[in-house]
Amino acid sequence: MEEGFNKQEKLKSKILIDTLFAEGVSIKNYPLRLVYIPIPSRNSKTVSVKNPYFKTGFSVPKKFIKTAVQRNRIKRLMRESFRKNKYIVMTGAKQQYALMFIYLSREDISQIKMEQLMVNLLERLKQKEKISVLN
Repeated sequence: MEEGFNKQEKLKSKILIDTLFAEGVSIKNYPLRLVYIPIPSRNSKTVSVKNPYFKTGFSVPKKFIKTAVQRNRIKRLMRESFRKNKYIVMTGAKQQYALMFIYLSREDISQIKMEQLMVNLLERLKQKEKISVLN
């Protein structure tokens, strides 16, 4: 599985983001929160590179982390952790999902801790949505 995080995988659609926060399901693993919804697909048989399984966004509210430098660092850590561990849910997914990871703490975090939180959240998403590896 490719470990990249392409432009096509980024959550950019304002309509999709609004729908995500209005109707999305939330999973918390303090200090991370994952909000997700299934994306209705036009053609459910194939998922191409231009149509990846997940549209993903990352957010660090200004309310918790005041300086832009720290917010950007935490977002970079979240993106890297997701990029390295997205295989956990992508290998068995039949459905597309819009995901938003939100950091909910005032404290700084290490890469190792972020990695553990991300793996835990992705495992819980996999269990909750019953994403299984089909060979």
